Amino acid sequence: MSSAHPEKWPVLVIKGGVDQDLLRDVRVLLAAAEESDGNPPVSEQTLVTMRAADTGPHTLLTLALYAPDEQSDPATAQDLAGFAVVVEEPDGTGVVEIAVHPSYRNQGVADRLVGTLKSSRGLDGLKAWSHGNHEAAADLAARYGYGPVRELWKMRLTTATADLPDAGLPDGVSIRAFVPGKDEEAWLAANREAFAHHPEQGSLTRADLQARMDEPWFDPAGFLLAEDRDGRLLGYHWTKVHPQHGTHAAIGEVYVVGVTPSAQGMGLGKALTIAGIRHLQQQGLHAVMLYTDADNAPAVSLYRRLGFTRWDMDVMYGPLEGR
Repeated sequence: MSSAHPEKWPVLVIKGGVDQDLLRDVRVLLAAAEESDGNPPVSEQTLVTMRAADTGPHTLLTLALYAPDEQSDPATAQDLAGFAVVVEEPDGTGVVEIAVHPSYRNQGVADRLVGTLKSSRGLDGLKAWSHGNHEAAADLAARYGYGPVRELWKMRLTTATADLPDAGLPDGVSIRAFVPGKDEEAWLAANREAFAHHPEQGSLTRADLQARMDEPWFDPAGFLLAEDRDGRLLGYHWTKVHPQHGTHAAIGEVYVVGVTPSAQGMGLGKALTIAGIRHLQQQGLHAVMLYTDADNAPAVSLYRRLGFTRWDMDVMYGPLEGR
């Protein structure tokens, strides 16, 4: 490809839902970026919001930068050079995520997108995720007066060498699989209680849950619910399997573990974590990964005792004071 000049390319600015053509181009770009980096460049919730016909309480703003025909890569038939998406809350705060196709990196695509975002919406109230914390993302953030405000660790356990301890369930507690069509409302209520102070997980809606249940990876057998003798939901461990793509082998994920406040202090979180990992082991997966906030000392300590080690890191950037 010849030298590109994305600073001259027009940027599409779309408020609200995006059409199927752009979603198709976004999926192609995301697949290429994940294959190159080993990380999805935007969060799952952002994709759920982009796909939804109704974004609910959120305001969606998408910026798409298409390369001119003469710049497009004929080998990949890919001409979406990059995109930025802002998911904004009713109070005006929000999160921006940016993805650039590997064929168009180091050419100023992200700068073009951020510059357009600054002129069209402004950066007030916005934070930004960098999945994998690439050096280019850190440099871009610094140019706009942003610095790290949150670290999300990705930790990994090799199942072949894992020596998991026995962790019995509390008296009167049993584990069963999630039943679609029966357990949705009870799970949503328990999830809200368990993550009342979590900025993303605690706000999941029925539509968010259904969107995940509609994904090809959803398996109710790996969605483990812990309940008491009366059938009251006390906690859960939702597992996920990422299929093999390209040179990256399939890997399991401790997708989310939650325990309601009334059941905390019983050792249920550890028991559910181990039960889910054993379920993933039984699928023949070579490794299991998870995400946890770096400053969540109890969780990090538990995962390290189970054999997890830090593998990678996502970083959220926010405006630095005085800039």
